[in-house]
Amino acid sequence: MLRALSSLRVRLVVAFALVAAVATVTTGALTFREARTGVLQQSQDTVIEDFRERVNTLVPNYRFPPARPDLEAFAADIARGGRSDNWRVLAVYRELSATSVPADSFRELSPAMREAVHSGSATVFQRVTRDARSSLVVGMPVTFAGQHAADRGPSGLEVYLTVPQTEEQGYVDALVTAIERATVPALALAVLLALLAARGVLRPVRALRRATRSIAEGRLDTRLKVHGSDELADLSHTFNETAAALEESVAELRRMEAGARRFAADVSHELRTPLAAMSAVTDVLDEDAAGLDDDTAMAVRLISEETTKLADLVNDLMEISRFDAGAAALHLDDIDLAESLRRTLASRGWLHTVHTSLPEPGVLRGRVDPRRLDVVVANLVANALKHGGLPVHLRLYEQEDAEGGRQAVIEVADSGDGIEDGVMPHVFDRFYKSDTARTRSEGSGLGLAITAENVRLHGGTVRAANRPQGGAVFTVVLPLEHDDAAQRTARPGKGDRS
Repeated sequence: MLRALSSLRVRLVVAFALVAAVATVTTGALTFREARTGVLQQSQDTVIEDFRERVNTLVPNYRFPPARPDLEAFAADIARGGRSDNWRVLAVYRELSATSVPADSFRELSPAMREAVHSGSATVFQRVTRDARSSLVVGMPVTFAGQHAADRGPSGLEVYLTVPQTEEQGYVDALVTAIERATVPALALAVLLALLAARGVLRPVRALRRATRSIAEGRLDTRLKVHGSDELADLSHTFNETAAALEESVAELRRMEAGARRFAADVSHELRTPLAAMSAVTDVLDEDAAGLDDDTAMAVRLISEETTKLADLVNDLMEISRFDAGAAALHLDDIDLAESLRRTLASRGWLHTVHTSLPEPGVLRGRVDPRRLDVVVANLVANALKHGGLPVHLRLYEQEDAEGGRQAVIEVADSGDGIEDGVMPHVFDRFYKSDTARTRSEGSGLGLAITAENVRLHGGTVRAANRPQGGAVFTVVLPLEHDDAAQRTARPGKGDRS
Protein backbone atom coordinates (compact mmCIF):
# COMPACT_ATOMS: atom_id res chain seq x y z
CA MET A 1 0.00 0.00 0.00
CA LEU A 2 2.75 2.44 0.98
CA ARG A 3 4.74 1.48 -2.11
CA ALA A 4 1.73 2.20 -4.34
CA LEU A 5 1.19 5.58 -2.69
CA SER A 6 4.85 6.48 -3.19
CA SER A 7 4.87 5.64 -6.91
CA LEU A 8 5.70 8.36 -9.42
CA ARG A 9 2.30 8.05 -11.12
CA VAL A 10 0.42 8.69 -7.88
CA ARG A 11 2.68 11.59 -6.99
CA LEU A 12 2.18 13.20 -10.39
CA VAL A 13 -1.60 12.82 -10.19
CA VAL A 14 -1.69 14.16 -6.65
CA ALA A 15 0.56 17.08 -7.62
CA PHE A 16 -1.64 17.99 -10.59
CA ALA A 17 -4.78 17.64 -8.49
CA LEU A 18 -3.34 19.83 -5.74
CA VAL A 19 -2.24 22.49 -8.22
CA ALA A 20 -5.67 22.41 -9.88
CA ALA A 21 -7.42 22.53 -6.52
CA VAL A 22 -5.31 25.44 -5.30
CA ALA A 23 -5.75 27.30 -8.59
CA THR A 24 -9.50 26.66 -8.67
CA VAL A 25 -10.04 27.61 -5.05
CA THR A 26 -7.87 30.70 -5.36
CA THR A 27 -9.57 31.81 -8.57
CA GLY A 28 -12.96 31.05 -7.12
CA ALA A 29 -12.18 32.94 -3.93
CA LEU A 30 -10.94 35.99 -5.82
CA THR A 31 -13.91 35.86 -8.18
CA PHE A 32 -16.32 35.46 -5.29
CA ARG A 33 -14.80 38.36 -3.40
CA GLU A 34 -14.90 40.69 -6.37
CA ALA A 35 -18.41 39.65 -7.42
CA ARG A 36 -19.74 39.87 -3.86
CA THR A 37 -18.18 43.30 -3.42
CA GLY A 38 -19.66 44.43 -6.72
CA VAL A 39 -23.14 43.14 -5.91
CA LEU A 40 -23.20 44.61 -2.43
CA GLN A 41 -21.62 47.87 -3.54
CA GLN A 42 -24.14 48.35 -6.31
CA SER A 43 -27.04 47.56 -3.99
CA GLN A 44 -25.62 49.82 -1.31
CA ASP A 45 -25.10 52.77 -3.66
CA THR A 46 -28.61 52.40 -5.06
CA VAL A 47 -30.25 52.26 -1.64
CA ILE A 48 -28.29 55.20 -0.27
CA GLU A 49 -29.02 57.31 -3.34
CA ASP A 50 -32.73 56.49 -3.24
CA PHE A 51 -32.88 57.13 0.51
CA ARG A 52 -31.12 60.47 0.28
CA GLU A 53 -33.29 61.58 -2.63
CA ARG A 54 -36.49 60.50 -0.85
CA VAL A 55 -35.58 62.35 2.36
CA ASN A 56 -34.61 65.53 0.53
CA THR A 57 -37.85 65.40 -1.43
CA LEU A 58 -40.17 64.90 1.55
CA VAL A 59 -38.60 67.13 4.20
CA PRO A 60 -39.97 70.40 2.75
CA ASN A 61 -43.50 68.97 2.84
CA TYR A 62 -43.56 68.74 6.64
CA ARG A 63 -43.60 71.48 9.23
CA PHE A 64 -40.64 72.00 11.46
CA PRO A 65 -40.17 71.34 14.30
CA PRO A 66 -42.17 68.19 13.82
CA ALA A 67 -44.63 66.66 16.25
CA ARG A 68 -44.97 62.89 16.75
CA PRO A 69 -47.71 62.54 14.16
CA ASP A 70 -45.54 64.40 11.72
CA LEU A 71 -42.58 62.07 12.41
CA GLU A 72 -44.78 59.01 12.00
CA ALA A 73 -46.16 60.27 8.72
CA PHE A 74 -42.69 61.27 7.57
CA ALA A 75 -41.24 57.78 8.36
CA ALA A 76 -44.14 56.02 6.69
CA ASP A 77 -43.89 58.27 3.65
CA ILE A 78 -40.17 57.51 3.20
CA ALA A 79 -40.76 53.77 3.60
CA ARG A 80 -43.37 53.81 0.85
CA GLY A 81 -40.92 55.36 -1.56
CA GLY A 82 -38.49 52.44 -1.52
CA ARG A 83 -37.95 50.28 -4.56
CA SER A 84 -38.90 47.27 -2.46
CA ASP A 85 -41.58 46.73 0.12
CA ASN A 86 -39.09 45.95 2.85
CA TRP A 87 -37.88 49.41 3.77
CA ARG A 88 -38.11 50.14 7.49
CA VAL A 89 -37.58 53.76 8.54
CA LEU A 90 -36.86 55.36 11.90
CA ALA A 91 -37.19 59.14 12.25
CA VAL A 92 -35.75 60.82 15.35
CA TYR A 93 -36.05 64.42 16.46
CA ARG A 94 -34.47 65.00 19.83
CA GLU A 95 -36.54 62.94 22.30
CA LEU A 96 -39.20 62.09 19.73
CA SER A 97 -38.93 58.99 17.51
CA ALA A 98 -41.26 57.26 15.10
CA THR A 99 -40.99 54.15 12.90
CA SER A 100 -42.66 53.19 9.67
CA VAL A 101 -43.64 49.86 11.24
CA PRO A 102 -45.52 50.27 14.53
CA ALA A 103 -43.64 49.04 17.62
CA ASP A 104 -40.49 48.37 15.55
CA SER A 105 -37.54 48.08 17.96
CA PHE A 106 -35.03 48.75 15.16
CA ARG A 107 -32.51 46.37 16.74
CA GLU A 108 -30.13 46.64 13.80
CA LEU A 109 -29.23 50.21 14.73
CA SER A 110 -26.12 50.25 16.91
CA PRO A 111 -25.33 52.97 19.44
CA ALA A 112 -22.07 53.71 17.67
CA MET A 113 -23.83 54.38 14.38
CA ARG A 114 -26.42 56.53 16.06
CA GLU A 115 -23.69 58.55 17.73
CA ALA A 116 -21.90 58.95 14.39
CA VAL A 117 -25.07 60.30 12.73
CA HIS A 118 -25.90 62.54 15.69
CA SER A 119 -22.49 64.14 15.77
CA GLY A 120 -21.85 64.37 12.03
CA SER A 121 -23.32 65.72 8.86
CA ALA A 122 -22.63 62.85 6.45
CA THR A 123 -24.53 59.73 5.57
CA VAL A 124 -23.41 56.69 7.54
CA PHE A 125 -24.06 53.06 6.65
CA GLN A 126 -23.09 49.59 7.77
CA ARG A 127 -24.02 45.98 7.10
CA VAL A 128 -25.49 44.07 10.01
CA THR A 129 -26.16 40.34 10.34
CA ARG A 130 -28.76 39.15 12.80
CA ASP A 131 -30.27 35.69 12.99
CA ALA A 132 -28.38 34.68 9.84
CA ARG A 133 -29.99 37.58 7.94
CA SER A 134 -27.98 40.39 6.44
CA SER A 135 -29.31 43.96 6.34
CA LEU A 136 -28.03 47.33 5.23
CA VAL A 137 -28.51 50.10 7.81
CA VAL A 138 -28.23 53.72 6.57
CA GLY A 139 -28.38 56.81 8.74
CA MET A 140 -28.29 60.47 7.75
CA PRO A 141 -28.83 63.79 9.55
CA VAL A 142 -31.16 66.39 8.00
CA THR A 143 -29.57 69.83 7.68
CA PHE A 144 -31.06 73.25 7.13
CA ALA A 145 -30.93 74.46 3.57
CA GLY A 146 -28.90 77.56 2.74
CA GLN A 147 -27.52 79.43 -0.22
CA HIS A 148 -23.99 78.54 0.76
CA ALA A 149 -22.56 75.41 2.37
CA ALA A 150 -21.50 77.45 5.38
CA ASP A 151 -25.12 78.42 5.96
CA ARG A 152 -26.21 74.80 6.37
CA GLY A 153 -26.49 73.37 9.88
CA PRO A 154 -27.98 70.42 11.74
CA SER A 155 -31.70 70.51 12.19
CA GLY A 156 -31.72 67.83 14.86
CA LEU A 157 -33.74 65.51 12.66
CA GLU A 158 -32.16 62.09 12.03
CA VAL A 159 -33.47 59.47 9.66
CA TYR A 160 -32.45 55.78 9.65
CA LEU A 161 -33.22 53.10 7.11
CA THR A 162 -32.97 49.31 7.31
CA VAL A 163 -33.16 47.29 4.10
CA PRO A 164 -32.90 43.44 4.13
CA GLN A 165 -30.35 42.15 1.63
CA THR A 166 -32.13 38.90 0.92
CA GLU A 167 -31.92 39.33 -2.84
CA GLU A 168 -28.25 40.22 -2.73
CA GLN A 169 -27.55 37.22 -0.47
CA GLY A 170 -29.32 35.06 -3.02
CA TYR A 171 -26.99 36.36 -5.72
CA VAL A 172 -23.98 35.57 -3.51
CA ASP A 173 -25.24 32.07 -2.68
CA ALA A 174 -25.82 31.40 -6.37
CA LEU A 175 -22.29 32.54 -7.07
CA VAL A 176 -20.89 30.19 -4.41
CA THR A 177 -22.88 27.32 -5.87
CA ALA A 178 -21.59 28.09 -9.36
CA ILE A 179 -18.00 28.14 -8.10
CA GLU A 180 -18.46 24.84 -6.28
CA ARG A 181 -19.93 23.25 -9.40
CA ALA A 182 -17.05 24.53 -11.48
CA THR A 183 -14.48 23.11 -9.04
CA VAL A 184 -15.43 19.45 -9.61
CA PRO A 185 -15.00 19.51 -13.43
CA ALA A 186 -11.76 21.43 -12.98
CA LEU A 187 -10.39 18.78 -10.63
CA ALA A 188 -11.56 15.99 -12.92
CA LEU A 189 -9.87 17.67 -15.87
CA ALA A 190 -6.70 18.13 -13.81
CA VAL A 191 -6.65 14.43 -12.88
CA LEU A 192 -7.17 13.48 -16.54
CA LEU A 193 -4.33 15.74 -17.61
CA ALA A 194 -2.19 14.32 -14.80
CA LEU A 195 -2.83 10.77 -15.99
CA LEU A 196 -1.92 11.70 -19.55
CA ALA A 197 1.21 13.53 -18.39
CA ALA A 198 2.15 10.64 -16.09
CA ARG A 199 1.71 8.21 -18.93
CA GLY A 200 4.00 10.23 -21.14
CA VAL A 201 6.60 10.62 -18.41
CA LEU A 202 6.43 7.07 -17.06
CA ARG A 203 6.61 5.28 -20.41
CA PRO A 204 10.35 5.94 -20.87
CA VAL A 205 10.90 5.43 -17.14
CA ARG A 206 9.32 1.97 -17.32
CA ALA A 207 11.39 1.20 -20.40
CA LEU A 208 14.51 2.28 -18.50
CA ARG A 209 13.55 0.08 -15.55
CA ARG A 210 13.04 -2.95 -17.81
CA ALA A 211 16.32 -2.29 -19.56
CA THR A 212 18.18 -1.91 -16.26
CA ARG A 213 16.72 -5.19 -15.02
CA SER A 214 17.71 -6.85 -18.27
CA ILE A 215 21.27 -5.57 -17.86
CA ALA A 216 21.32 -6.87 -14.28
CA GLU A 217 20.25 -10.32 -15.56
CA GLY A 218 23.25 -10.40 -17.87
CA ARG A 219 21.73 -9.31 -21.19
CA LEU A 220 24.32 -6.64 -21.87
CA ASP A 221 23.14 -6.06 -25.44
CA THR A 222 19.97 -4.37 -24.14
CA ARG A 223 19.39 -0.89 -25.60
CA LEU A 224 16.67 1.75 -25.34
CA LYS A 225 14.89 3.46 -28.22
CA VAL A 226 15.55 7.20 -28.10
CA HIS A 227 12.58 9.44 -28.91
CA GLY A 228 12.67 13.21 -28.94
CA SER A 229 15.32 15.51 -27.52
CA ASP A 230 14.18 16.16 -23.96
CA GLU A 231 15.82 15.16 -20.68
CA LEU A 232 14.37 11.65 -20.82
CA ALA A 233 15.78 11.20 -24.30
CA ASP A 234 19.19 12.32 -23.00
CA LEU A 235 18.84 9.80 -20.17
CA SER A 236 18.04 7.00 -22.64
CA HIS A 237 20.99 8.00 -24.80
CA THR A 238 23.30 8.01 -21.77
CA PHE A 239 21.98 4.59 -20.73
CA ASN A 240 22.75 3.19 -24.18
CA GLU A 241 26.28 4.58 -24.09
CA THR A 242 26.83 3.16 -20.61
CA ALA A 243 25.44 -0.24 -21.60
CA ALA A 244 27.65 -0.34 -24.68
CA ALA A 245 30.73 0.53 -22.63
CA LEU A 246 29.79 -2.07 -20.01
CA GLU A 247 29.24 -4.73 -22.66
CA GLU A 248 32.62 -4.01 -24.19
CA SER A 249 34.36 -4.05 -20.80
CA VAL A 250 32.70 -7.29 -19.73
CA ALA A 251 33.50 -8.93 -23.05
CA GLU A 252 37.13 -7.90 -22.65
CA LEU A 253 37.22 -9.21 -19.09
CA ARG A 254 35.69 -12.50 -20.21
CA ARG A 255 38.26 -12.82 -22.98
CA MET A 256 41.05 -12.15 -20.47
CA GLU A 257 39.53 -14.58 -17.96
CA ALA A 258 39.13 -17.28 -20.58
CA GLY A 259 42.71 -16.74 -21.69
CA ALA A 260 43.96 -16.98 -18.12
CA ARG A 261 42.00 -20.18 -17.57
CA ARG A 262 43.33 -21.71 -20.76
CA PHE A 263 46.84 -20.69 -19.77
CA ALA A 264 46.49 -22.25 -16.30
CA ALA A 265 45.01 -25.41 -17.77
CA ASP A 266 47.68 -25.67 -20.46
CA VAL A 267 50.52 -25.01 -18.01
CA SER A 268 49.12 -27.52 -15.54
CA HIS A 269 48.75 -30.12 -18.25
CA GLU A 270 52.25 -29.53 -19.56
CA LEU A 271 53.72 -29.74 -16.07
CA ARG A 272 52.17 -33.10 -15.28
CA THR A 273 54.59 -35.12 -17.43
CA PRO A 274 57.84 -33.67 -16.05
CA LEU A 275 56.38 -33.73 -12.56
CA ALA A 276 55.58 -37.40 -12.90
CA ALA A 277 59.22 -38.05 -13.82
CA MET A 278 60.49 -35.87 -10.99
CA SER A 279 58.21 -37.66 -8.51
CA ALA A 280 59.54 -41.01 -9.65
CA VAL A 281 63.12 -39.81 -9.21
CA THR A 282 62.43 -38.33 -5.78
CA ASP A 283 60.81 -41.59 -4.67
CA VAL A 284 64.06 -43.41 -5.58
CA LEU A 285 66.16 -40.76 -3.87
CA ASP A 286 64.00 -40.98 -0.72
CA GLU A 287 64.72 -44.71 -0.52
CA ASP A 288 68.47 -44.09 -0.80
CA ALA A 289 68.55 -40.98 1.43
CA ALA A 290 69.51 -43.02 4.49
CA GLY A 291 72.82 -43.97 2.89
CA LEU A 292 73.78 -40.43 1.93
CA ASP A 293 75.66 -37.88 3.98
CA ASP A 294 73.59 -35.49 6.05
CA ASP A 295 73.74 -32.47 3.72
CA THR A 296 72.89 -34.52 0.66
CA ALA A 297 70.07 -36.36 2.48
CA MET A 298 68.60 -33.01 3.61
CA ALA A 299 68.72 -31.67 0.06
CA VAL A 300 67.06 -34.83 -1.26
CA ARG A 301 64.23 -34.63 1.30
CA LEU A 302 63.72 -30.91 0.52
CA ILE A 303 63.50 -31.64 -3.20
CA SER A 304 61.06 -34.46 -2.51
CA GLU A 305 58.81 -32.27 -0.33
CA GLU A 306 58.75 -29.37 -2.79
CA THR A 307 58.09 -31.76 -5.69
CA THR A 308 55.12 -33.17 -3.79
CA LYS A 309 53.78 -29.65 -3.12
CA LEU A 310 54.23 -28.73 -6.78
CA ALA A 311 52.39 -31.87 -7.84
CA ASP A 312 49.53 -31.04 -5.45
CA LEU A 313 49.37 -27.50 -6.82
CA VAL A 314 49.24 -28.74 -10.41
CA ASN A 315 46.50 -31.22 -9.52
CA ASP A 316 44.50 -28.44 -7.81
CA LEU A 317 44.93 -26.18 -10.82
CA MET A 318 43.76 -28.97 -13.12
CA GLU A 319 40.69 -29.50 -10.90
CA ILE A 320 39.85 -25.78 -10.89
CA SER A 321 40.31 -25.68 -14.66
CA ARG A 322 37.77 -28.47 -15.05
CA PHE A 323 35.27 -26.54 -12.91
CA ASP A 324 35.81 -23.39 -14.95
CA ALA A 325 35.46 -25.27 -18.23
CA GLY A 326 32.24 -26.96 -17.11
CA ALA A 327 33.88 -30.35 -17.46
CA ALA A 328 33.59 -31.42 -13.82
CA ALA A 329 31.12 -34.32 -13.73
CA LEU A 330 29.22 -35.59 -10.70
CA HIS A 331 29.07 -39.42 -10.47
CA LEU A 332 26.47 -40.29 -7.89
CA ASP A 333 26.45 -43.48 -5.89
CA ASP A 334 24.39 -44.73 -2.95
CA ILE A 335 26.94 -44.96 -0.12
CA ASP A 336 27.18 -45.08 3.66
CA LEU A 337 28.27 -41.55 4.51
CA ALA A 338 29.69 -42.32 7.95
CA GLU A 339 31.80 -45.15 6.54
CA SER A 340 33.01 -42.87 3.72
CA LEU A 341 34.16 -40.24 6.24
CA ARG A 342 35.99 -42.91 8.31
CA ARG A 343 37.84 -44.09 5.19
CA THR A 344 38.86 -40.50 4.41
CA LEU A 345 40.37 -40.08 7.86
CA ALA A 346 41.99 -43.52 7.87
CA SER A 347 43.62 -43.10 4.44
CA ARG A 348 45.39 -39.98 5.64
CA GLY A 349 46.31 -41.18 9.10
CA TRP A 350 43.89 -38.86 10.91
CA LEU A 351 41.62 -41.49 12.45
CA HIS A 352 43.19 -41.10 15.91
CA THR A 353 43.89 -37.36 15.56
CA VAL A 354 40.37 -36.13 14.80
CA HIS A 355 37.50 -36.51 17.28
CA THR A 356 34.47 -37.86 15.45
CA SER A 357 30.75 -37.93 16.08
CA LEU A 358 29.38 -40.19 13.35
CA PRO A 359 26.23 -42.30 13.04
CA GLU A 360 26.42 -46.07 13.23
CA PRO A 361 27.23 -47.83 9.94
CA GLY A 362 24.24 -48.16 7.66
CA VAL A 363 22.16 -45.52 9.45
CA LEU A 364 22.83 -42.57 7.16
CA ARG A 365 23.01 -43.31 3.45
CA GLY A 366 22.71 -40.97 0.46
CA ARG A 367 23.44 -40.48 -3.20
CA VAL A 368 26.67 -38.50 -3.50
CA ASP A 369 29.91 -38.60 -5.48
CA PRO A 370 32.29 -40.62 -3.23
CA ARG A 371 35.47 -39.14 -4.69
CA ARG A 372 34.29 -35.55 -4.38
CA LEU A 373 32.94 -36.15 -0.86
CA ASP A 374 36.39 -37.46 0.06
CA VAL A 375 37.99 -34.29 -1.34
CA VAL A 376 35.55 -32.06 0.59
CA VAL A 377 36.14 -33.74 3.96
CA ALA A 378 39.90 -34.10 3.45
CA ASN A 379 40.34 -30.44 2.56
CA LEU A 380 38.29 -29.21 5.53
CA VAL A 381 40.04 -31.48 8.04
CA ALA A 382 43.47 -30.63 6.61
CA ASN A 383 42.64 -26.93 6.81
CA ALA A 384 41.58 -27.35 10.48
CA LEU A 385 44.73 -29.30 11.38
CA LYS A 386 47.08 -26.84 9.62
CA HIS A 387 45.52 -23.52 10.50
CA GLY A 388 43.38 -24.18 13.55
CA GLY A 389 44.20 -25.81 16.86
CA LEU A 390 43.72 -29.22 18.36
CA PRO A 391 41.43 -30.88 19.08
CA VAL A 392 39.62 -31.02 15.72
CA HIS A 393 36.07 -32.38 15.68
CA LEU A 394 34.25 -34.01 12.75
CA ARG A 395 30.48 -34.41 13.09
CA LEU A 396 27.89 -35.93 10.73
CA TYR A 397 24.12 -35.89 11.17
CA GLU A 398 20.90 -35.76 9.15
CA GLN A 399 18.27 -33.01 8.96
CA GLU A 400 15.24 -32.02 6.86
CA ASP A 401 15.13 -29.05 4.54
CA ALA A 402 12.22 -26.60 4.29
CA GLU A 403 10.39 -28.95 1.88
CA GLY A 404 10.89 -32.07 3.94
CA GLY A 405 13.82 -33.43 1.93
CA ARG A 406 16.75 -35.28 3.53
CA GLN A 407 20.05 -33.44 4.02
CA ALA A 408 23.40 -34.52 5.40
CA VAL A 409 25.27 -32.01 7.56
CA ILE A 410 29.03 -32.28 7.99
CA GLU A 411 30.73 -30.04 10.55
CA VAL A 412 34.50 -29.66 10.94
CA ALA A 413 35.47 -27.57 13.97
CA ASP A 414 38.89 -26.67 15.37
CA SER A 415 40.04 -25.12 18.64
CA GLY A 416 42.22 -22.34 17.26
CA ASP A 417 41.85 -18.58 17.33
CA GLY A 418 39.00 -18.49 14.85
CA ILE A 419 38.69 -16.40 11.68
CA GLU A 420 38.89 -12.61 11.73
CA ASP A 421 35.88 -10.65 10.47
CA GLY A 422 37.89 -9.15 7.62
CA VAL A 423 39.02 -12.60 6.48
CA MET A 424 35.64 -14.38 6.78
CA PRO A 425 34.20 -13.20 3.39
CA HIS A 426 37.32 -14.46 1.56
CA VAL A 427 37.93 -17.91 3.04
CA PHE A 428 36.62 -19.64 -0.09
CA ASP A 429 38.43 -17.33 -2.53
CA ARG A 430 41.10 -18.81 -4.74
CA PHE A 431 44.72 -18.28 -3.66
CA TYR A 432 43.58 -16.29 -0.62
CA LYS A 433 45.85 -16.62 2.41
CA SER A 434 45.76 -14.71 5.67
CA ASP A 435 48.79 -14.06 7.82
CA THR A 436 46.82 -12.49 10.67
CA ALA A 437 43.80 -14.68 11.29
CA ARG A 438 45.72 -17.92 11.18
CA THR A 439 49.26 -19.18 10.64
CA ARG A 440 50.56 -18.70 7.15
CA SER A 441 49.33 -21.36 4.74
CA GLU A 442 51.83 -23.69 3.15
CA GLY A 443 49.29 -24.99 0.64
CA SER A 444 48.16 -23.71 -2.74
CA GLY A 445 45.31 -21.59 -1.47
CA LEU A 446 42.91 -23.59 -3.62
CA GLY A 447 41.73 -26.23 -1.17
CA LEU A 448 38.71 -24.38 0.20
CA ALA A 449 37.82 -23.06 -3.27
CA ILE A 450 37.78 -26.64 -4.61
CA THR A 451 35.71 -27.69 -1.59
CA ALA A 452 33.12 -25.01 -2.32
CA GLU A 453 32.93 -26.02 -5.99
CA ASN A 454 32.44 -29.69 -5.12
CA VAL A 455 29.70 -28.86 -2.61
CA ARG A 456 27.97 -26.58 -5.11
CA LEU A 457 28.17 -29.33 -7.73
CA HIS A 458 26.16 -31.53 -5.34
CA GLY A 459 23.56 -28.77 -4.98
CA GLY A 460 24.63 -28.11 -1.38
CA THR A 461 26.07 -25.23 0.61
CA VAL A 462 29.18 -24.64 2.69
CA ARG A 463 29.75 -21.84 5.16
CA ALA A 464 32.39 -20.76 7.67
CA ALA A 465 31.81 -19.30 11.11
CA ASN A 466 33.44 -18.84 14.50
CA ARG A 467 32.30 -20.88 17.49
CA PRO A 468 31.32 -19.04 20.68
CA GLN A 469 33.77 -21.19 22.68
CA GLY A 470 36.59 -20.42 20.25
CA GLY A 471 37.85 -21.82 17.00
CA ALA A 472 36.37 -21.99 13.52
CA VAL A 473 33.68 -24.31 12.22
CA PHE A 474 32.95 -25.20 8.59
CA THR A 475 29.47 -26.57 7.86
CA VAL A 476 28.60 -28.50 4.70
CA VAL A 477 24.96 -29.26 3.84
CA LEU A 478 24.38 -31.85 1.10
CA PRO A 479 21.05 -33.05 -0.30
CA LEU A 480 20.81 -36.83 -0.09
CA GLU A 481 18.11 -37.30 -2.71
CA HIS A 482 18.88 -36.59 -6.38
CA ASP A 483 17.15 -37.37 -9.63
CA ASP A 484 18.01 -40.42 -11.65
CA ALA A 485 20.53 -38.60 -13.81
CA ALA A 486 23.84 -40.36 -13.76
CA GLN A 487 25.81 -37.18 -13.34
CA ARG A 488 25.62 -33.44 -13.02
CA THR A 489 28.05 -31.19 -14.81
CA ALA A 490 29.56 -28.06 -13.31
CA ARG A 491 28.74 -24.75 -14.95
CA PRO A 492 31.79 -22.94 -16.32
CA GLY A 493 33.22 -19.92 -14.65
CA LYS A 494 31.23 -20.15 -11.44
CA GLY A 495 32.07 -19.52 -7.85
CA ASP A 496 35.37 -18.82 -6.30
CA ARG A 497 33.50 -19.12 -2.97
CA SER A 498 30.48 -20.78 -1.48
